[in-house]
Amino acid sequence: MKSRYRRILRFAAIALFQTWWFELVLPKLGLKRFVAARRMVRYQKLARRFRNLAADLGGLIIKAGQFASSRLDVLPAAITAELESLQDEVAPEAFDLISAQIERELGIELHVAFSTFEQIPIAAASLGQVYRATLSEGLAEDFGLSNVVVKALRPGIEEIVEVDLKALRKVGLWLSRIKLVSRRTDAPALVEEFAQVSLEEVDYFHEAGNLERFKTCFENDPRVGAPVVVWERTSKRVLTLSDVSAIKINDVDGLIAAGIDPNSVAAELARITFEQIFVHGFFHADPHPGNIFISKGEGGIDFKFTFIDFGMMGEISNELRNSLQGFIFALVSRDARACVEAMQRLGVLLPIVDTVELERAIAAMFDRFGGVGVADIVQTDPSEFKELALRFSDLLRTLPFQLPEDFLLLFRSISLISGVTSALNRDFNMWDAVDPFARSLLNGGGSSTLKALGREVTTFATTLAGLPRKMDSVLTRLDQGTLSIRIPEVEKGLRRIDGSARRITSAIIFAVLLLGGVALRIYGDPFGNALLLASAPFAIHAVGFFRLP
Repeated sequence: MKSRYRRILRFAAIALFQTWWFELVLPKLGLKRFVAARRMVRYQKLARRFRNLAADLGGLIIKAGQFASSRLDVLPAAITAELESLQDEVAPEAFDLISAQIERELGIELHVAFSTFEQIPIAAASLGQVYRATLSEGLAEDFGLSNVVVKALRPGIEEIVEVDLKALRKVGLWLSRIKLVSRRTDAPALVEEFAQVSLEEVDYFHEAGNLERFKTCFENDPRVGAPVVVWERTSKRVLTLSDVSAIKINDVDGLIAAGIDPNSVAAELARITFEQIFVHGFFHADPHPGNIFISKGEGGIDFKFTFIDFGMMGEISNELRNSLQGFIFALVSRDARACVEAMQRLGVLLPIVDTVELERAIAAMFDRFGGVGVADIVQTDPSEFKELALRFSDLLRTLPFQLPEDFLLLFRSISLISGVTSALNRDFNMWDAVDPFARSLLNGGGSSTLKALGREVTTFATTLAGLPRKMDSVLTRLDQGTLSIRIPEVEKGLRRIDGSARRITSAIIFAVLLLGGVALRIYGDPFGNALLLASAPFAIHAVGFFRLP
């Protein structure tokens, strides 16, 4: 286990150093074009090295690679292609070890628990394996079904998860020392959120409970389904479910052969995703293609979704859900100010953001692209994008956005779904589905929406009632000469000057320590090595990558 821990940290350290060297140091030395020319080749090599490491180690490292391979909407195809094979590279555990674990967990022999049990797994995931089986005759009669799938954790996977999380926590601490990361998110907090979900994934009782809750959320939606839990054959490390195998959602040829329109599937998947997030506040956080099946519908429904693997689920508080609903209402109404305010409530904006400039940028985007389809945007003259970029260059340069710690699973879920919809239809953008979904909420999306709208009205009334008091306060400060006005451009300039001064100081200290160390080494004094080592952090800070305490 120690070697596993060291290998993960070694890979992370090398990847971070290479990124720092090529993306920050070399451009400062005038080699920006050289860096850009070789960037894709470097990323491919890094992806290939990660794939080899993940395939060898398994565990949570596989899950990280599978997540990256699904980012078809963000990552170039050359990179995702290197990671796609991770879906199939997880070597299965020996059957005798798995069967022994199942018998220990259920307390009965395998041939008694099931009438038949196939020895070759139909899926070998990073944490467990899945087998086809048939229920014993008595249980089959009780449940009205015979064919089942049995999920069994890999023996010893809990220890592997513990080691992986320990390594990830260390990497999170490293990331917290990188300004580009730390100013946008709390990396250690994100790791802890991921750790909590990962520990829940190795408890099948927890997954079975998630499945039942998900079914309750969609009990009135004939398009959405989930397997039946056979509780009599379920334990913490063994989960038995009805076999719901059908067409995988990314099997475009299979969908077309079955008479199902892939574009309609993409649109409905986006709608179901938004409903999970904005209405129920309980969503599938691992919706990769292997976890969603499509089958022919019944009762006038042309097709039906069946979700599986509920080990990783996300939950949104009422406050956050209300803020998310407010955000999509602002998008639909093309209200730039409401968008900025919703983003502030969600915590996705850095404290230093120039909200006035951001509001202007969003308003400009609404004016030009509001209501325009993705296909039309693709055909837009590139000069228009260039004009917008130049107009808001300061805003684009600062990128005043951050990832709140409770957004990790939400971000993951939307990213995976976006990748799936892109695979179904390259011209489809899941955010095109925001408009009809939000309008359906506004037109009577249930009591939760009415409550949200009620809160918006209450908030507006409260703000309106408080205006006289705020105006009196402003006038009083003006009369007393104590009114202060913030000018974001000046503040940003002062921050840049302050940061430059700190880096110049670090550069001077680095030079002194470096020259002193070299001089002492010439005279054979071992203290010279210590001075050279001590100069390194100041050299790093001088180029503006790491933050000194």
